[in-house]
Amino acid sequence: MLILMDPGATAEQVRTVMDVLEGAGVRAYVQDSPAATSILAPHASKALKADRIEPLEGVSRVVPITSPFKLASADAAPGRTIVDVRGVKVGGRDLTLMAGPCGVESREQLFTVARYVAESGARLLRAGAHKPRTSPYAFQGLGEEGLELLDQARREFDLGIVTEATEVETFDGVERVADLVQIGARNMQNFALLKRAGRSSRPVLLKRGPAATLEEWLFAAEYVLSEGNRNVILCERGIRTWSAHARNTLDVSVIPAAKALTHLPVIADPSHATGRRDLVIPCARAAVAAGADGIIVETHCQPSQALSDGPQALLPSDFLQMVGQVTAIRDLLVKDSPGATFCF
Repeated sequence: MLILMDPGATAEQVRTVMDVLEGAGVRAYVQDSPAATSILAPHASKALKADRIEPLEGVSRVVPITSPFKLASADAAPGRTIVDVRGVKVGGRDLTLMAGPCGVESREQLFTVARYVAESGARLLRAGAHKPRTSPYAFQGLGEEGLELLDQARREFDLGIVTEATEVETFDGVERVADLVQIGARNMQNFALLKRAGRSSRPVLLKRGPAATLEEWLFAAEYVLSEGNRNVILCERGIRTWSAHARNTLDVSVIPAAKALTHLPVIADPSHATGRRDLVIPCARAAVAAGADGIIVETHCQPSQALSDGPQALLPSDFLQMVGQVTAIRDLLVKDSPGATFCF
């Protein structure tokens, strides 16, 4: 159940509700928002009924949560969740842009890209230090050296860092550097890694697996949320279909579908969804038009020399063009829907 408190509810009244829940053995979470405080008790109905809570002072009403996604469900929050990533409000009215190379290759390469990403107005730099690759012989990142370079780039260009955690054993190192920890598509159902991410103090970017249904994706988010980490961002990055014209198929329809089911922000990755530079910008436009809260995209100063995913990396000029176009689309949506929460 979701317990909505009165706008003027006191801390003592919130504590009284929590005491009743805890006394019944129910795990609950206090959620503060500018409008009012709410208390999320996903499994409370098994231990006590709503009529035990509703008469308590300060309680406005009790909303049952019927979805199997007790924590990710839209019913589990009084409004849409906004995830703060180093001051960037993902899920708010402004479009979030995350950009950078597939992998950290060198200081010169990373700093060159970081410079024009920062100049574009984007505030989050994406790059992998640990890279899960299909082939064991492919470039798999610089590891700790790559993380150190990312830390240097953050300080030099005042950018938040988005980088991937690929295994529990190296999670601590990633956590020390990342402002947003990415769980990649291949690890969407790595439950040990999801649980570790759920115990992290860092926000989590959860990519959809290439064969995952919407429900499986949300259950993966539930693993992170159930460990206590409330800051999860969902990312659609393309699914495997019979089409041979692109690396994957961007499922544009899943963006509004996911936003109808969950309170979590939803962004899109048109780079991995297509694998083709010429398709990235059109698919980025489509994702934003469908209601995506942000775009994560690969860009490289010399894509032909990239050690991984060069064919899908935008050139600097292409990247700047994309920023202008997707920002214009978002601005148009905001203008036409003042006050909307962008759940199309």
